[in-house]
Amino acid sequence: MLKIDLLKGDALHLLKDIKDKSIDVIFADPPYNLSGKNYLTCKNGKVAVCDKGKWDQIENIHEFNRDWIRECVRILKDDGTLWISGTLHNHPSVGIILKELKLWVINDIIWFKPNAAPLIQKNRFAPSTELIWIAAKSKKYYFDYEIAKYLNNGKQMRNLWEIPAERHKTSHPTEKPERLLERIILIGSKEGDTVLDPFMGSGTTGVVAKRLKRNFIGIEIDSDYFKIAKKRIDSTVMRDSLVEYFKQLGGRNKNIQLEFSNPKR
Repeated sequence: MLKIDLLKGDALHLLKDIKDKSIDVIFADPPYNLSGKNYLTCKNGKVAVCDKGKWDQIENIHEFNRDWIRECVRILKDDGTLWISGTLHNHPSVGIILKELKLWVINDIIWFKPNAAPLIQKNRFAPSTELIWIAAKSKKYYFDYEIAKYLNNGKQMRNLWEIPAERHKTSHPTEKPERLLERIILIGSKEGDTVLDPFMGSGTTGVVAKRLKRNFIGIEIDSDYFKIAKKRIDSTVMRDSLVEYFKQLGGRNKNIQLEFSNPKR
């Protein structure tokens, strides 16, 4: 029986209530601190002030990152992995903290969005990527190489992931596509493991975790997004089997056997 825990509140406080070394995979899409009068975005084809919400306005982003990452390291199992999404605005801060905490940095994933939105300004390149740090406590961590290879049509998966941006399913401004989380959860965990998302947003991580038969803990500070996430996750149906799931994905290499033997922890 899967266990789904959805917690409403500040991740910096709620993470402290989670037991040491109890989480197998953590995916975090933290605030990038891009909201405020000094930050601009595009709305309806026009330049506008970026205001994603109070949750995206942080006085000291580096200190904030250090605090929540330290808690995540504490609750992560010795063979677990920590995945942190970001852009150039917070990626350097996260990288420095991972090294300060003496974590083993496994990879930096470059998520390339071939259909990213065009840029109105003509003084810089149009942003088309996001970055994902992958780290662990040591070189002994869980990584399902065979599933990664299968997802990549039988070839070794590289750290450049071309995944198109999708129309958001909810009103959350930074919603991630389910396909991105499917890769992360399938490669970084096995059925029955526990996945944590400290900045749950609209609940995409929880939807995918439940669908793939993983336990899930999600934390969200915004009341409206918490309700959206809970509704999405509650209505998600678990897949009967991994084999059937892959068949439904379609477009895979038919010469690869649909048999997997996940390595033991």
